[in-house]
Amino acid sequence: GSAAAELIAMLTFPHALKIYLAVEPVDMRAQFNGRWAYAEQKLREDPRSGALFAFTNKDRNRRKLLYWADTGVWVFAKRLEKGRFNWPVGRDATKLALTAPALTMLLAGIDLKDGCKKAWYEG
Repeated sequence: GSAAAELIAMLTFPHALKIYLAVEPVDMRAQFNGRWAYAEQKLREDPRSGALFAFTNKDRNRRKLLYWADTGVWVFAKRLEKGRFNWPVGRDATKLALTAPALTMLLAGIDLKDGCKKAWYEG
């Protein structure tokens, strides 16, 4: 398989992991503190809760994931050289709860809106 598919396979998320996708685009220049503050203030979630937070920018060509792991916070980032990421829209204007398989599909470039029933990928 491709290197990208292998990397996504390495990022295996436990089924019980809480995942929150920020529906609104965010400024990707912000790093750890910016994503942390967004999770607390806009999404109204505690970043230390063990949840994973997913963000995109206005052009949908960048993604960042924020995750607290015991001793510190991780920020994973990806920038597309061409094209745009798919980004679902939820009933809540601020965040969307996803299942671990749905996040894996989203990171792999699968359009959740057209590829799955909404009831399946919304947590």
